[in-house]
Amino acid sequence: MTGIEKTRQRQPLRIDDEECQRLAAVMEIVGKRWSSGILLALGMGAERYTEIERRVQGLSGRMLTVRLRELEDAGLVERTVESTTPVSVRYHLSERGMELLRSLQPMAHYVRRWEPPADGTTSR
Repeated sequence: MTGIEKTRQRQPLRIDDEECQRLAAVMEIVGKRWSSGILLALGMGAERYTEIERRVQGLSGRMLTVRLRELEDAGLVERTVESTTPVSVRYHLSERGMELLRSLQPMAHYVRRWEPPADGTTSR
């Protein structure tokens, strides 16, 4: 790596005020308790309400309903109702939601590298 490349790597990204406000709005949605777990469950293939509820430990049915509506309103999750008997409802990430989940991968890498696990062991 050249000296110029090292200098560029150390410089913070430039984000203007408008971008910062939009980023904060997205982070507020994702940062709400249970939202990231729901997005991850959907990204890992869960489609049905009960599948999501099972995969996100500690999440109540009431809160799952609230968060799914918020994520749907934000355009991150799509809900499909199939007219069967009984009615079948499926959830999946929208294109926007899938891209958001992909964009969180570098942050997950950061957490693995710099944040200690909840049990207190070190992984650095």
